[in-house]
Amino acid sequence: SSLYILYTSRRDILEVIYPTSINNLHLLPGSSELSSVEVELLHEDGKEMRLKNALSAVQDGYDYILIDCPPSLGLLTLNALSAASRVLVPVQCEYYALEGLARLIKALDIIKLNINPALDIEGIVLTMHDPRTALSRQVVEETRKCFGDKVFQTLIPRNVRISEAPSYGQPISVYADKSKGAEAYNNLAKELLAHGI
Repeated sequence: SSLYILYTSRRDILEVIYPTSINNLHLLPGSSELSSVEVELLHEDGKEMRLKNALSAVQDGYDYILIDCPPSLGLLTLNALSAASRVLVPVQCEYYALEGLARLIKALDIIKLNINPALDIEGIVLTMHDPRTALSRQVVEETRKCFGDKVFQTLIPRNVRISEAPSYGQPISVYADKSKGAEAYNNLAKELLAHGI
């Protein structure tokens, strides 16, 4: 069972939440079936609130619920943004990053206005950073110039270990806990906690 079941049936969310090897960390997995959800729910009322409604049954049992979104503004992301109170926006240090970020900010404003007034941007995290390239340095500089203190100080590096970890079904902090990638994500977590999350 996966997140797909929550979108397409009235099953209990507890049926699709699984414990992990990390104490107090649970997972509600996605699946390849999610690619058809938008079409399957095309004519359904309230389709943008399915995830929020499902999570409301368990949210008091968790300190944090993190929702990982695809890099698009389709129905799955709309559901996540309807359910969220804060958004952490990852931005790759690549050529079109700022254009995509500007479009996302506009979309978040529309969602806040029409669907979820509680939605706020917690911050922007720069990823795939390579300090050896002028492009990475330029994206960091421009993003910080445009968004100021909304941009986290931690830069997530382009790192082979980060790329490998998902194929082993492990977070970077378990797969390669001494790697630059694990260190960067640990620093980001500390920054988030310092924000009062």
